[in-house]
Amino acid sequence: MEKIISVNEEGIKADLGELVRGTVEDTLNAMLDAEADVLCGAKRYEREEGRRGYRFGHYERELETKAGGVTLRMPKLRKLTFETAIIERYRRRESSVEEALIEMYLAGVSVRRVEDITEALWGSRVSPSTISELNKKAYVKIEEWRNRPLTMAYPYVYLDGVFLKRSFGGEVVNISVLIAIGVSEDGYREVLGAAEGAKEDKECWRSFLVHLKERGLRGVSLFISDRNLGFVEALGDVYPDAVWQRCLVHFYRNVFSVVPNSRMKEVMAMLKAIYAQEDRENARQKMRRVVARLMEMRLFEAASKLEQGIEETLVYMGFPREHWTRIRTNNVLERLNREIKRRTRVVGCFPDGNSALMLVCARLRYMAGKEWGQKRYLNMTLLKDSQAIALLA
Repeated sequence: MEKIISVNEEGIKADLGELVRGTVEDTLNAMLDAEADVLCGAKRYEREEGRRGYRFGHYERELETKAGGVTLRMPKLRKLTFETAIIERYRRRESSVEEALIEMYLAGVSVRRVEDITEALWGSRVSPSTISELNKKAYVKIEEWRNRPLTMAYPYVYLDGVFLKRSFGGEVVNISVLIAIGVSEDGYREVLGAAEGAKEDKECWRSFLVHLKERGLRGVSLFISDRNLGFVEALGDVYPDAVWQRCLVHFYRNVFSVVPNSRMKEVMAMLKAIYAQEDRENARQKMRRVVARLMEMRLFEAASKLEQGIEETLVYMGFPREHWTRIRTNNVLERLNREIKRRTRVVGCFPDGNSALMLVCARLRYMAGKEWGQKRYLNMTLLKDSQAIALLA
């Protein structure tokens, strides 16, 4: 037992960290000196005929790196202006550090937590205004992605809006971000676009649809969304040839809003029986029997909602059976909406609509680049075959 060696892990980590930081600092300063020698045409204290400049001291400049804060000794020259290719003028952080700060913010780390993390990693706190300035760099790329041309056909398009909070005139108000996801002709999901909407009215939806169309959205056979009157009206103006499927989950909720809890399971079973039918005509017949049963149960409002909305929810039955479970609801967007809510909950209230839109787009772009957008969602050859058969008929 006496020969057991105890190791101070914290001390070793601190010493290693200081060793790495010191090595980075010495290396950068050596590179700056070498650059100064090249500019002058001679090393320090050398007497050469072709010498173009002379040293006269240096000034210190702080730089944050992944290894910690380092002090750079920037050479000062007579007759020449010292321009280094190693560190950009006015830069105070290594580019990888800036990228890490942007990634932390976009990944869901609050500004307060970013300050704490930077202090723990690099020994200095990063102010909220600095993070805001760095995010503007990322927003340029996000805006380019948001307005990119759409070069493929997207037979299925899902649309929805997510509501967030923003401060306006000293008050907290709701803003909506409209989102579109498409299934391309090769069967992969893609985030087609997002746009800020003050409210989900006809003009906002029409503007969003026009934005998608101008970027090249074409070949749409079916739009899937909740029954938003503004969207339904705008769709006929912009894409008159496409058909619309009302989200089945939202329709269920609409019917359940007038059903007492004690009858919920029974009504749920009856609704599921309608959509378990093999075709639209059988589903309509089953619906009539369910409506009659609801009337007997004195659930008159539920019967009315079912009878009035049934046709909007059966559109998916005109498409390949293998696609039915994935094109009759808006669930593909609900997963992304939960991810957006998880991220924006950290912010709470946005200062303006553009910052909300940019953060939502950043999360959408991140999710689309992962397995979500790289896994085939539907076999679209089935749709092409069914359309060919319809044309022959």
